[in-house]
Amino acid sequence: MSKVWQIRLGHQAEQDFMDILSWTAKFFGKAQATSYSQTISHALQALKDGPEILSCKLRDDIEPGLRTLHVARLGRKGRHFVVFRVGGSHEIDILRLLHDSMELPRHLPAGND
Repeated sequence: MSKVWQIRLGHQAEQDFMDILSWTAKFFGKAQATSYSQTISHALQALKDGPEILSCKLRDDIEPGLRTLHVARLGRKGRHFVVFRVGGSHEIDILRLLHDSMELPRHLPAGND
């Protein structure tokens, strides 16, 4: 049995999640916000299997060790990336949840706190 990875949402990622759901509810309604919350949550839960799961992408072109996972996977629709890096032993640090139309490098925290 493989080890379950611990997922840690950084402060900015938590704020991104709340902002995404607020915007979705405002423009598409509460039901759609609930559905999209589940889509994002499924992507985050998938990372418990580790950073090498299908659809994860190493983004050394942006910053060494940076990885992304698009939330549109396994039949779910979405327009956001989970931006993360591997932390300590079996830990994944979620840095941001960013819309896929954004220039990712411009929206990463300085020093990735």
